Amino acid sequence: MLFFARWKIWLINAACALGVLLSLPAFLPRESIGLPAWFPWRHVNLGLDLRGGSYLLLEVDMQAVVRERLNNIRDSVLVRLRGTEIRYSGLAIRGQGVQLQLRDPSQAAEALRLLRELAQPVSTGAFGGSTPDLVVNATPEGLVTLELSEVALRDKATKTIEQSMEIVRRRLDPEGIKELQIARQGGSRILVQQPGIDDLESSKRLLGTTAKMTFHLLDATADCSSGRGPAGVNCLPGSDRADAMRIYPVRQRVEVDGASLTDARAGTNPQTGEWVVNFTFDSVGTRRFADITRANVGQPFAIVLDGKVITAPSIREPITGGRGQISGSFSAASASELAVLLRAGALPAPLTIVEERTVGPDLGADAIRAGFISILVGAALVLVFIVWTYGLFGAFACVGLFANLALTLAILNLLEATLTLPGMAGVLLTLGLSVDANILINERIREETKLGKTPFAAMESGFKRAFSTIVDSNLTTLIKMMLLYAFGSGPVKGFAVTITFGIITSMFTATIVVRLLMVTWLRWRRRTALPA
Repeated sequence: MLFFARWKIWLINAACALGVLLSLPAFLPRESIGLPAWFPWRHVNLGLDLRGGSYLLLEVDMQAVVRERLNNIRDSVLVRLRGTEIRYSGLAIRGQGVQLQLRDPSQAAEALRLLRELAQPVSTGAFGGSTPDLVVNATPEGLVTLELSEVALRDKATKTIEQSMEIVRRRLDPEGIKELQIARQGGSRILVQQPGIDDLESSKRLLGTTAKMTFHLLDATADCSSGRGPAGVNCLPGSDRADAMRIYPVRQRVEVDGASLTDARAGTNPQTGEWVVNFTFDSVGTRRFADITRANVGQPFAIVLDGKVITAPSIREPITGGRGQISGSFSAASASELAVLLRAGALPAPLTIVEERTVGPDLGADAIRAGFISILVGAALVLVFIVWTYGLFGAFACVGLFANLALTLAILNLLEATLTLPGMAGVLLTLGLSVDANILINERIREETKLGKTPFAAMESGFKRAFSTIVDSNLTTLIKMMLLYAFGSGPVKGFAVTITFGIITSMFTATIVVRLLMVTWLRWRRRTALPA
C-alpha cells in the first residue's frame, strides 16, 4: 500500500497540477496567465444571492385551462350531435362540466354512446393504465352531463405547469446560456430566479403575454359598430402596434394556428426599412396557409395575437413557400420581443405575477465578501489546528487540503456551475470533512506507533485501518447529499453538488496525495521511529 510506481506518481502530480490550473479562472482573468486559446477557460457563475438579479413568483390560471377544455367539449357536442335525430336544448357549461337537456329522454342511451366517444384517455400512472377524462351520465328526465374527472383535472394541472415552465425558460433564455432557476411551488405556482437581471420590466412583458397567435379571414359584410358581430364573427380591437381604436370583424374560424410556426425572427423590410417579424410554418401549416391564400386572393387576412389584431393585410397573391411577414409599426425591441414569444410558443394558461423582488449587486458583493472571509478564517483555523496537533504530518494534510480545494473548484469551473452562498458554505464544510479523514489516518498511525511497530508498518497499518472508516463516513454523507439534490431546489441543490464534489476529491487527496507525501518523506529521511 506504500509502494507507488513511477507512472502513478506522475499521474498524481499531473492531476493536482491540472486541478490548480483549472481552478485559476475563479480568481484570475485569462490574459494574466497567457494560456493557449484551445485551453478550456471556464469559471463558476454566481447565483442570485451573490450576483444579484430578479425574483418572480408566478401563478398559473388553472381555471382558464379548464374553461378552454369545457369550451372545446361544448363545441364537440354540437358537432357530434349535428346530423343525428337527437334533439336537445340548454347546451351550456355548468361548473366543471357541460349539460344539455334531451327533448326525448328515451334517446339517452344513444346520446351517451355518442358523447362518451368525446372522452380523451388520461394516464393513471399505474402500470401504464388510463382512464377517460370525462364522466358522462344521464338522468331519467333526460339531463345529460359531461364532467371532467378528478384524475383529468390533476393531470391537466400537472401538464399545464410543466408546459408553462418550459415556455417560461424558452422565453427568458432562448439561447440556453443563462443560469435560470425555474421551479414549481405548490399546485399552481412557478418560481423564476434570474441572476444578473435587475430590470424586471422586460421579463414581466415576456411572461405577461400568452402569445397565442392565430390567422383569420375578415368578414367585410359584418357590422361591428355596436361592439358585437353576427354569429361566427368576433369584433376584435387592433393592437397597440396597429390602430388600437379600430374594430375588426374577424371570423371565428381559425384558418391557420400559430402552433404550426417553426421559427420567427426580427428583420427589416428591404423596401420600406421598417421592422417586421418573419415567420416560417411547418409542413402542415405551409399547406394550409397556401390553400387559404390561394382561395382568398384580394381578401383581408388578420393576424390575431391574444385577442388583438396585429395586422390585417390583403392577400395579394398565393403564399406557397411557408413563409410570411408580420408588420405593424414595430421597433427593433418590440419586433425582437414578438419573435421570441412566437418561437417559444403560446402559454397554455395566463400567468399572474404574485410576487416580485430585485436583489441589487451591492447585496451580492456583501455576500461574496462575507463568504470569502468566512472561508479564509475557517480554513486558517483548520490549518493551524492540524499543524499544531500533528506537526509535519499535519503540514502534509494542509497540502492535501489545498489540493482538495483546487480540484473542487476545477470541477465546478469545468461544469460552469452556479455558486450561491450555501455553495460557498459547502466549500468550507468540505475542508472540514477532508480534515476528518486526515485526523483518522494520523490517529491510527499514532496508535500503531505506540504498539511498537516500525514507521513503514505503522503508516501502512494506519492508512489501511482508517480507509474503511473514511469510506463509511463519506458514503453516508454522499447519500444525504443525493437526497438533498433529489428533493431540494435552487441553492439547496448547489450546496449538495459542492459537498458531493468536495467529498470525492477529499477521498483522492487524503488517501492518495497525502499518503504519497508521507511515503516520499519517510523514504527520504529514513526515520527509525515516528513521534507518538
